[in-house]
Amino acid sequence: MADLAAETAVHNHGFDAERVKQDFPILNQQVNGHPLVYLDNAATTQKPQAVIDAISHYYQHDNSNVHRGAHSLADRATAKFEQARQRVAQFLNAPASRQILWTRGTTEGINLVASSWGGSNLNAGDRVLVSAMEHHSNIVPWQMVAEKTGATVEAIPVDDTGTLDLQAFSDMLDERVRMVSVNQVSNALGSINPIADIIRLAHEHGALVLIDGAQAIAHWPVDVQAMDCDFYVFSGHKLFGPTGIGVLYGREELLNAMPPYQGGGEMIETVSFDGTTYNQLPYKFEAGTPDIAGAIGLAAAIDYVDSLDRAAAAAHEHALLAYATEKAHEVPGLKLIGTATEKCAVLSFVLEGVHPSDLGMLLDQQGVAVRTGHHCAQPLMQQYGIPGTVRASFSFYNTFEDVDRLFAALDKARQLLT
Repeated sequence: MADLAAETAVHNHGFDAERVKQDFPILNQQVNGHPLVYLDNAATTQKPQAVIDAISHYYQHDNSNVHRGAHSLADRATAKFEQARQRVAQFLNAPASRQILWTRGTTEGINLVASSWGGSNLNAGDRVLVSAMEHHSNIVPWQMVAEKTGATVEAIPVDDTGTLDLQAFSDMLDERVRMVSVNQVSNALGSINPIADIIRLAHEHGALVLIDGAQAIAHWPVDVQAMDCDFYVFSGHKLFGPTGIGVLYGREELLNAMPPYQGGGEMIETVSFDGTTYNQLPYKFEAGTPDIAGAIGLAAAIDYVDSLDRAAAAAHEHALLAYATEKAHEVPGLKLIGTATEKCAVLSFVLEGVHPSDLGMLLDQQGVAVRTGHHCAQPLMQQYGIPGTVRASFSFYNTFEDVDRLFAALDKARQLLT
């Protein structure tokens, strides 16, 4: 296996994961007496020093509320806040920064679209299609609006490998389908969905498409114009940025037609007891004081990611997954959950006779951080007939040694538990 690691490294165009790892201070520590191996990147990614410094600098030098300030701190904070919005627009290749709405994360972005667009456009008999592998955040908001409007929420089938059934999806489409909301990458399995085909087919039948990009945004560039999606959402903390900040991109004509999601300051133009007029984009959807430091931190994270060779980083992650998958096949009693041909940096598995939570705790005792449970994808776990999985998820700062440590710890845990 060491030979495979060496060979794979050669094919990674010289990507130096060990050097990149030094940019992330949290990774340089011991957990339970062992050097930390962080393999929980699908839940949240770690933060480079550049992001930590950007947030600290804001609070040390520029902290103020944004917009309408009459002093220098407010001017500086506002400039950095709006520059961050422009940076995100550039990163996504959005036509205009006013199409970038700040949210608390992917979950709030989906809730905003479901509540505002769905509440205004869905009626009895209308259909919303989501995949069977969706995170609960892309199921429950649609169910909530469906209860109010009389629409239905239906699942696009996923086969036993964790691959979306594109033919079944095509067969489900008709004029009653108003929205298709799917993830770009499954958080539970790592399956990469055929987004281009999904969007094309949905649009041919007059349906809009929302893409949950939470699990994709850290792994390869996203171009919303080339993708031709109607909405795109992601979370900053999955992109090496801070928690509590997220992005909703939407087509301008759709956002203009949607009513505000929340009421309060900033989202208004005029207020009187006779009536209120709303602000223009993007502020119409940004009630109250925003997460200013979060936006600035996210912009710093984007700058950091763009400073890397993203193609080489993606090749490195793919090599890590291939290496880990090969090692997994050698473990007695281990079954991989999610074996789609197109996968992204996630190894999800169960061990015969062992509860995932027990296995996760034993791995943690050896300094290996993974996630266990249903991964907010209970319908998918029910399809597989399991309570959950152990999920190891990789990022570009992970190394082949990290994979070796995972399987060495797994071997010790297996001997104790089986």
